[in-house]
Amino acid sequence: MVSVRFKRGGHATSMERGSLMLNTTTFVGLDVHARSIKAVALDVMTGETKSATFAYDAAAVAEWVRSLDPAAKCVYESGVTGFDLQKKLTALGVGCVIGAVSKMIKPSADRKRKNDRNDAEFLARMLSVGNVVEVWVPDDECEAARDLVRALDDARDDLKRCKQRLSKFLLRHGLVFSETTPSGQRKGNWTAAHWAWISAVSFEERADNEVLAYYIDAVRQKMEDKRRLEDLVKDEASKARWRKRVDSVRCLKGIDVMSAADLVFEAGEFSRFKNARSFGAWLGLTPSEHSSGESVRQGGITKAGNKHLRRVLVESAWHYLNASAHPKDLAKGQVPDPAARRHAAKGIRRLVRRREEMLGRGVHKNKANVATARELAAWVWAVGCMVESA
Repeated sequence: MVSVRFKRGGHATSMERGSLMLNTTTFVGLDVHARSIKAVALDVMTGETKSATFAYDAAAVAEWVRSLDPAAKCVYESGVTGFDLQKKLTALGVGCVIGAVSKMIKPSADRKRKNDRNDAEFLARMLSVGNVVEVWVPDDECEAARDLVRALDDARDDLKRCKQRLSKFLLRHGLVFSETTPSGQRKGNWTAAHWAWISAVSFEERADNEVLAYYIDAVRQKMEDKRRLEDLVKDEASKARWRKRVDSVRCLKGIDVMSAADLVFEAGEFSRFKNARSFGAWLGLTPSEHSSGESVRQGGITKAGNKHLRRVLVESAWHYLNASAHPKDLAKGQVPDPAARRHAAKGIRRLVRRREEMLGRGVHKNKANVATARELAAWVWAVGCMVESA
């Protein structure tokens, strides 16, 4: 069932008339939800808007849009609904882009009048004046590879939570692993010695033993899930499309197969970023700025970007705290692009030197690590682009 409403606007604004330079005068904003889509079409010649409500049905949306103007352009915000609708509308011959939600800033007055129709109309007007920053849409193979590394990230989080539950259960019963080596150093958790200690735990109450068995099984299952997904990621990274880039990015210290696959799969194509700064901004690793007049102030990183890769790079950057400036040895079966490997070796020397300089100036180690991660991202981008252009 489709409900349609018409709203007569005033005269088209001068900004809306500017959109006539495009090959259409009709722009459609879509407010997309899991089970419904609110659409608002704006005709910039007349200022008239038309609205319709659909179930989540790309064919119905496409038919309605084509009935208004076969050349109409659609837009919806990036978010949890992903790329599915954009791909389906494109396949049906309807032009559709996804706008970066972080780049869309509503006037304060509009934020106080939030509803699906107003949100969709806002998107249509933003598109009509060319004020939408488009999100890059990966093809199906790239999106599947992204899904794989994100599933692995979820598996790591699940394993961490299961380990915490088991440890806290034992702690509630006054049990803490404290075995030491002959030299007096405490043995690590989740080692063979730790598992042997856990296996020897027994309670008087049957219920407690059942709970312990449940938590142990949960940890072992999540460990197996993680191993299985790691194998799948390695298999995907070995495909011809990805292998050269993965092997080349791995030439940078701190980046192993898993983190290289994260970077390559999520980026899709490094060359789609015009420079290293753009890549850093996409990751949320560029400094924030609060400047006015002659006053120039830079703050911490924006964190407005791909938080998964940002975490990967920040963790990788810690390796440069004690790393040598020597090139990284190749792993068995690793076949990088020769020029990219030489460039990565140059990057290692630069990153080690910069880290030493920052620590020598008394920069806090956490702040120095984020700065290292930002520069590491630039070297990742450069290496990736070199392979893609080879």
